[in-house]
Amino acid sequence: MHSSPPFAPRALRSRRAPRAPRARLRHTVAVATLLLVGCGTPPVRDGLPSSIPADIDRVADAVPRVETLRSGGPNKPYEALGRRYVPATSDIAWREIGLASWYGSKFHGRATASGEIYDMFAMTAAHPTLPIPSFARVRNRANGREVIVRVNDRGPFVAGRAIDLSYAAARRLGLLAGVATVEILRLTNDMIRSGTWAGTHATPAPVAPVPEGIAGPDPLGALLVERGLAPDSPSPRAPP
Repeated sequence: MHSSPPFAPRALRSRRAPRAPRARLRHTVAVATLLLVGCGTPPVRDGLPSSIPADIDRVADAVPRVETLRSGGPNKPYEALGRRYVPATSDIAWREIGLASWYGSKFHGRATASGEIYDMFAMTAAHPTLPIPSFARVRNRANGREVIVRVNDRGPFVAGRAIDLSYAAARRLGLLAGVATVEILRLTNDMIRSGTWAGTHATPAPVAPVPEGIAGPDPLGALLVERGLAPDSPSPRAPP
């Protein structure tokens, strides 16, 4: 075994001294290169899951319950894509007709606006201004199918979109191939306490083999779904 000298000879020290700045420069260039590569990487595409639970078509609707609403947190005013939104903070009655889209694998396992983890196989949804949490009945006007979802996230932020559904909810409604016109009815606390919300919910029809888009059956969309080709994200999500 050789012991290390207590200090390096002067000549060796003089040769090594200029190398430290170059080493730091190489490190800086490497980090900058990684940052540039990262910035140039295209965004991850959203879409279908890599694997689908065998019981996906038996996933139960969300069960409405009275939950506390607060003015802060996910219900405070916010901005997304240059537009300002002011969510409701009280138990409002709400009925809306608009376009529904869905979001999937890109956001699965990430935190929602409520702080809960997004589960694309649960009956949940995102809405830009409904109080969080909320429960809503969503009905596809093209085929009459309905689901009860729990609103726990923000979005969509594409003009003309009213609600973003989980994969499970979109599958139930038959709109995996694209967007569809839906009717959204928020279930108020009075409706939940009295049980009258149940009268507004019809038994959903079986899932059709061909998902429908806004204008009815979409053969191309159905083919993409059947072959597992993920569509682009239907709408961007709220910034964290």
